[in-house]
Amino acid sequence: MRQYSSVLIALLGVLVGALAVLTFQKAQENKHLMRTELRDWRKLNLVLQSLDEHYVDTVDRKAVTDAAITAALGALDPHSVYMPPAVLEESETELAGNFDGIGIQFNVPNDTAIVLEVIPGGPSEKIGLQPGDRILKVDEKNIAGVKFPQDSMVRKMRGPSGSKVTITVLRDGETVPFEITRGKIPMNSLDAAFMVNDTTGYLRLSKFARTTYEEVLHASDRLLDQGMKRMIFDLRDNGGGFFDQSFLLADMFLPKGAGVVYLEGRAQPRQDFKATGRGKLQDVELVVLINENSASSSEIFAGAIQDNDRGTIVGRRSFGKGLVQEPLYFNDGSGLRITVARYHTPSGRCIQKPYSSGEDYAYDLYYRYRDGEMLSADSVKVDKSEEYHTVGGRTVYGGGGIVPDVFVPIDTTRASDFYLACNRKATAMRFASSYFDSHKAELQKIDDFGKLERYLDGAGLERSFLAFAASRDGLRPKSAAEWASEKDYMMTAVRALVGRYSKLGDSAFYHLYLAIDNVYQVAAGDMPSL
Repeated sequence: MRQYSSVLIALLGVLVGALAVLTFQKAQENKHLMRTELRDWRKLNLVLQSLDEHYVDTVDRKAVTDAAITAALGALDPHSVYMPPAVLEESETELAGNFDGIGIQFNVPNDTAIVLEVIPGGPSEKIGLQPGDRILKVDEKNIAGVKFPQDSMVRKMRGPSGSKVTITVLRDGETVPFEITRGKIPMNSLDAAFMVNDTTGYLRLSKFARTTYEEVLHASDRLLDQGMKRMIFDLRDNGGGFFDQSFLLADMFLPKGAGVVYLEGRAQPRQDFKATGRGKLQDVELVVLINENSASSSEIFAGAIQDNDRGTIVGRRSFGKGLVQEPLYFNDGSGLRITVARYHTPSGRCIQKPYSSGEDYAYDLYYRYRDGEMLSADSVKVDKSEEYHTVGGRTVYGGGGIVPDVFVPIDTTRASDFYLACNRKATAMRFASSYFDSHKAELQKIDDFGKLERYLDGAGLERSFLAFAASRDGLRPKSAAEWASEKDYMMTAVRALVGRYSKLGDSAFYHLYLAIDNVYQVAAGDMPSL
């Protein structure tokens, strides 16, 4: 037994020794690899150090470092970016679902900010600000009639909760100062949610923020109670946002086990996301509206619906942003967003469009206009070499973006000289503001869409608008025939802008504007069976 024990100990010693040698060799290999990799990056440090030691003038280290980081990321892909503190804060605030401020929405149609909406329960409502108030000053800074930038107005009004700001407004010819204590303001991502008829609901989503799922859930419950059997979900011009919100929304419609999206990268193994089957909208007929500005999370949602043959996608090819960014934060408040993976639809399509040529990527939308893609389905670029199939066997193609099931071109039929001239001068928007000044009390009592339509029908808006355009901007239709050809389109837009000043806000605007929305009109018709 002792002899066997001695042999076993000897063998164990040999194994341990061999393992130690292998471990040492592996460690040496890793050290060599690390030295090689560090040598690749060392040139950048040497350049910065040389500038610091030898440059003719004093070097602004922070500015040069920021420029170097920006240039380095610019050599990678279009969406890996460096963000200085102010840019990072603004970006994260937009998607956070709330911000610190005074709680108003305003527009600047004539070099003066006009309050469009006072957010219910917010600081401005509590202190007495009203729609139609013209903002003259923020604290002691005059912002009216001086071409003060709109983003600078926003920054001056925002501030930490509990801090105070004085907003001076012009109301009914009188100058009125309001001292407002800032607070937490909810930022809704759902612009509108209403029934367009007895069975069809319409929802328009502007972004995927932290509160998006909860907003859509509550709106859907309300519309289901009103009899919704069919939903038109408008994601046009929605640039995306938080991935998890897109997954949660797709999960509302898809059966258990259905693929929603998967992501994969060089250093990130494939990760699949599948529906839980607990969504309450699985039996609701679905139509999704997209366009060339629908990106990222919008494309994840549309791709999941399309690949599962769950609904019909209507509009134009989406933007093609399918890169996964991971944040990295620095102590000075700045940060990076580094691309770590790519998003793929359930069938395997990569959402991201090619970006090997930086110039082509930056001007992609221009090229779509130039090449006729916005006007003809035959001009839509698809990569026929990347053929994929939906769960029902339909063929879909890769190459970037989501190609709709039903193509709808941009509407070029209304481009008369009078219409274009009014657009350039924002005549319709300024008329709506002027009309509200004279009819504030009437409009602010209206909280029902039927009442709003009846009010607008009897308001004489056509005569008033034409008089306003002629007297304020010197604009008139060239002929009665020109006006007859565009009257319905132009006046529907005017009605929508005036209706926005009612208590219905943006819901009134979109409800009225749908009458001249060619993409919606197609979606509201009979959709082909998938």
